[in-house]
Amino acid sequence: MRTTTSTHADARRAGAAETARASDEVVVGVGPLSIADVVAVARHDARVTLDPDAVAGVANTRRVIDALADDPEPHYGISTGFGALATTYIERADREQLQLSLIRSHAAGSGPEVEREVVRALMLLRLSTLMTGRTGVRVSPVEAYAAALNAGITPIVREYGSLGCSGDLAPLAHCALALLGEGEVRNRGGEVVPASSALAEAGIRPIVLAEKEGLALINGTDGMLGMLALALTDLDALYKIADVTAAMSVEALLGTDAVFAAELQALRPQTGQADSAANLRALLAGSPIVKSHAGPEDPTVQDAYSLRCGPQVAGAGRDTVAHARLIAERELASAVDNPVVTLDGRVVSNGNFHGAPVAYVLDFLAIAVADAASIAERRIDRHLDVARSKGLPAFLADRAGVDSGLMIAQYTAAGIVSELKRLAVPASVDSIPSSAMQEDHVSMGWAAARKLRRAIDGLTRVLAIELLTAARSLDLRAPLHPGPATSAARDVLRTRVAGPGPDRMLSAEIEATVALVASGNVLSAVESVTGPLR
Repeated sequence: MRTTTSTHADARRAGAAETARASDEVVVGVGPLSIADVVAVARHDARVTLDPDAVAGVANTRRVIDALADDPEPHYGISTGFGALATTYIERADREQLQLSLIRSHAAGSGPEVEREVVRALMLLRLSTLMTGRTGVRVSPVEAYAAALNAGITPIVREYGSLGCSGDLAPLAHCALALLGEGEVRNRGGEVVPASSALAEAGIRPIVLAEKEGLALINGTDGMLGMLALALTDLDALYKIADVTAAMSVEALLGTDAVFAAELQALRPQTGQADSAANLRALLAGSPIVKSHAGPEDPTVQDAYSLRCGPQVAGAGRDTVAHARLIAERELASAVDNPVVTLDGRVVSNGNFHGAPVAYVLDFLAIAVADAASIAERRIDRHLDVARSKGLPAFLADRAGVDSGLMIAQYTAAGIVSELKRLAVPASVDSIPSSAMQEDHVSMGWAAARKLRRAIDGLTRVLAIELLTAARSLDLRAPLHPGPATSAARDVLRTRVAGPGPDRMLSAEIEATVALVASGNVLSAVESVTGPLR
């Protein structure tokens, strides 16, 4: 999983750098970060600056914890153990060791490394919660998190370990451990080095934890929320690409654009559907191919669903993204920790670390992603079938029989779609009790986020294969020419992938197309003609 998603993250980072979309600085204070802020720091290495007033608020709140630390009565997370050991009183002399032991024991991840952008996102989001002043930490951990992000230090976090309740414990513990000077990290150059060496090189003093701070560094939904923010950003672009490839297929397969008329869409006032249909109208505007068969002489009564219902499927996906964005923005405005310091100075236990709200929308998005890829694969298949392609050669081959054309590219798309259907099975309906039944219902939100990242990788690949296929079909419609917008998509592809001809190795061409889609180059080329798509 790491290989594919990391490759796409690199492509997206490169594409954003080329178009200067990254913010140079993100200020972290009491208020919520935006999704764009998370992406800027996680993916594009924007610098983190701490709001001075919020830093002062952190110091003020810490006084509440210091006062309770002297109280002979036990207070959870301050003078007690954790989880099932919440009633065990810990003497003051042992509390520093208690916090250190908490981080060491919870850094129990296993499996492949998690992508750099995900680790940076969860570190930034934990920092954002610390800066609310509701967690009771001192200023030193806050400053250490900001310094590590700015130094490009990325703790090594493992794939497995989080149940999504009490938050993303293991991933966050690996990050905290690195700031204690233990474990391994990747430095700015990507080299694996001891955390102590990376901190020393960056001039960062390892933090020493006091009461409550161990809990505050690991009790949050930051990993799943960070992945949700990144996913929403990717899906904003991919649903536009889905409209681009759908338009290319409608055009190349001699379909009609009449069904995308605004008056027809208004009969069913679904917001996402209307946006997708508007995009298709813009993408097909001025197409000589569409014009060549428009009118009463066109023998096609109705196009197949995969051509006709593109806006209905892509639109429903957009509406799902909009709902997920609402949940993400609420979570970004949250101070998730347990216990928390209230505005009136009380320290209160709560259950806000439970990841259910985020987990549900992560699963919902995986369903929408699978369906978007499924309808695209059906369009790919139509290009290759002489019974349905309206005059195109079998499998778009140069010499059918001698050449196989794009036959196996469809196999690849079908294999991906099959996996996406499996990934659409919700993670959030599962729960395995932990901590001696104290944590007896968990969200599995981290797992939902991990499979969504793989699903987005798969959707990117299926849309790239449709782009590759539809572009070849458009070339084979010569001397008719595609419209200006779809021509722009085809032309940017032709900078990396040749047009129709004898069989050649397809894998390299598919990967080149995937990179063009992931980098944003295809969308930029199209929008230079249409203006911003919806």
